Amino acid sequence: MYCDFSIAVRSAVPVGDYLDGIERELSRVVSSRIETVYMGGGTPSKLGGDGIRALLGLIRAKFVLSADAEVTIEANPEDVTAEAVDAWTGAGINRLSLGAQSFHDKVLTWMHRTHDAKQIKESVRVAREGGVDNISLDLIFALPPEIDRSWSDDLDAALELEPQHVSLYGLTIEPATPLSRWIDQRRVSTTGEDRYAEEFLLAHERLMSQGFAHYEVSNFALPTRESRHNSAYWTGEPYFGIGPAAHSFDGSRRRWNVKPYTEWLARLRSGDSVIEAEELLDSQNSAAERVYLGLRTRDGYHIGTADADRATAERWRAQAGQ
Repeated sequence: MYCDFSIAVRSAVPVGDYLDGIERELSRVVSSRIETVYMGGGTPSKLGGDGIRALLGLIRAKFVLSADAEVTIEANPEDVTAEAVDAWTGAGINRLSLGAQSFHDKVLTWMHRTHDAKQIKESVRVAREGGVDNISLDLIFALPPEIDRSWSDDLDAALELEPQHVSLYGLTIEPATPLSRWIDQRRVSTTGEDRYAEEFLLAHERLMSQGFAHYEVSNFALPTRESRHNSAYWTGEPYFGIGPAAHSFDGSRRRWNVKPYTEWLARLRSGDSVIEAEELLDSQNSAAERVYLGLRTRDGYHIGTADADRATAERWRAQAGQ
């Protein structure tokens, strides 16, 4: 139902151990100037206000942040308190990505979320009053029809909160998950392609009519509020990731860390590498990525005038049977 994050189950959040691991991994990195910081891939807000302040302190001690750096934190509504927001903004956070998912309480219960619709609205109010003026809402569409959810109502509720950015994710069915088993047991059914398309297009029409730009397949933003960090992924810019399962890309080589939290921390403390694997993109892979990532964005992919570019495009067209 959600992204395949690195997950660690604990009775208490090991803030100190986690920060120790981050500091150890950062010590292995060459210092540089950075334009964006994105704390996400899960719920970093569980570190608490003091933990986030300490984490950003470690990052600032290693990197030089641009004066206008975009600094984002992902959070669930229940973690957005006045105290937390005060700590976040004091540490330099200026953008909040909120995992709303839906404004229907029955849907949130079905998703096993621990917040309700009222908390979403309250968290947006608290964040704004605390000084965060750049808020993104995550919503999930294409739920099983048995859930009886009104996607139109969810879009209305989201727009009423006047977010600067909205990210939409269609529900996908992964094998060996509870949802996959429910479908096999005929407890729920999959959403057909027609309904998937209808809900996606409804969101497109509704958000565009309210001044949002559909700048990437899953993302909409008001003018100048596009996610600078995520845009770097889609345009092939280098990025560096730290933490369990974090990915990095230097422009030609992609690598990723081991996923289990305990293994990641143990390797750091023993002085071993935390890199699980890496891949070097050859010219064909690089070209393919430029095309499919470009086609995800409003800018598209522009075939160059060089004969090699046109030859490649013709070969792909032939392979696709067009």
